[in-house]
Amino acid sequence: MNAAEIKAGLRHPVIDADGHWLEYGPFIDEELRRIGGDKAAEGFQYVRAVIQKGLTMTVAERRDQRMAQQGFWTFPARNARDRATALMPRLLYERLDEFGIDFSIVYPTIGLGLHRIPDAQVRQATCRAYNTFTASYFADFSDRLTPAAVIPMVTPDEAISELEFVTGQLGLKVIKMGSLIPRPIPAVARSYPEAAGHATWFDVFGLDSEYDYDPVWAKCQELGLSPTFHRGSRGFGLRVSPSNFVFNHVGHFAAANEALCKALFLGGVTRRFPAVKFGFLEGGVGWACQLLADLIEHWEKRSRHGLEETNPANLDVDKIIGLAQEYGSANLVTALRRTNGIFDGEGSGATGGIADLDDYSRCEIVRKSDVRDLFVDSFYFGCEADDKMTAWAFDRRHNPMHARLNTLFGSDIGHFDVVDMADVLPEAYELVEDGLVGDDDFRDFLFANPVRFYGEANPAFFKGTVVEKQADALLAQTLSADPV
Repeated sequence: MNAAEIKAGLRHPVIDADGHWLEYGPFIDEELRRIGGDKAAEGFQYVRAVIQKGLTMTVAERRDQRMAQQGFWTFPARNARDRATALMPRLLYERLDEFGIDFSIVYPTIGLGLHRIPDAQVRQATCRAYNTFTASYFADFSDRLTPAAVIPMVTPDEAISELEFVTGQLGLKVIKMGSLIPRPIPAVARSYPEAAGHATWFDVFGLDSEYDYDPVWAKCQELGLSPTFHRGSRGFGLRVSPSNFVFNHVGHFAAANEALCKALFLGGVTRRFPAVKFGFLEGGVGWACQLLADLIEHWEKRSRHGLEETNPANLDVDKIIGLAQEYGSANLVTALRRTNGIFDGEGSGATGGIADLDDYSRCEIVRKSDVRDLFVDSFYFGCEADDKMTAWAFDRRHNPMHARLNTLFGSDIGHFDVVDMADVLPEAYELVEDGLVGDDDFRDFLFANPVRFYGEANPAFFKGTVVEKQADALLAQTLSADPV
């Protein structure tokens, strides 16, 4: 079936939670300069140059610097109409019915990297001008399209400033936050300052951050915003092949999302801000199902109560020595007596100097179900149309504690993996045709979950859109179902 036939058979709207538009560099350069001056254009050009740098080098040059092979030919080419659609909001708006999409949230492409501009003034000026341009560029199409604002997150203050600007001055209601912020390693910066820019660690906000980001989450709650993250991990860690883009690309969104999701959870952010929902885009949901299982299993073993099973203070040394006398050698008995049976690194003070031995203390976990609830209720996961692992989110039989994770349908139109925009809905519908999900699951994926994600934080989110009536009805039903 084509998109129109599938759409005609659905009893609910289709909301695309992660489409993309393409910024044509020479055009955007001048628009940002007009809005924000030379610094704004300079920042956008910096991001473009970073992308191009690796593609103008040879494999040998990249190997010498251990730089990752970047993606090339990553936009529609054979289908010129689709490329034009990603460039121009008016054409995208006109074609939405052809795609079977009622409402689309549109993310940047080059703009995804603006938060990584190193100079603070340039970064802030570029994000401000970019958001101002984006708001204007999509303004005439707000009943069916809404763009995402880019929020720099190098410090909480700059994030809060831009959050207040994009909501108060521009009326934008979707935010894409920077994440995995590179920070210099202090010891390296002190001893080898010339290497400080190369020896970095990645800040994931919720845990061990250089800053307290709670004011940012509080501001999101105040302004009715649901933070989304669209960060990958190509170019560092285990994804630095100088010759193979696919090696670097596969799993890179999932890896970045998992790091941030773990930090927000273990840092207790979902405990302190239960009303704030966090969206992790383009990485699918398979990693999240596995992460939830791992968090539950680790809590059973590494909570403060669970740690008593491995606390050296509880070791019956006499019993160990007695068994060694029966089954071991004399030398082993002597060694056990000399060290009280303690392994290296197992002494009472060998805990790394942490104040609280319970890695889950910030979450205030009392029972296993708390792990599930603090994870499932707060996190949403963007899945692309051709990702069959999406079905795992709905499979209570094979998820820990029969959990059902929240998925968001993302078309990813505008990028290389969508060779025909009209095929996105049919690809997603294969989940139903193949018996992997039911009709109600499909409704949640394409409609109910994005409505809850955005509408519970901001009840007016869908006001004035073509899905307003259906969204309001769903939110009213959700509200009436909540316990008083």
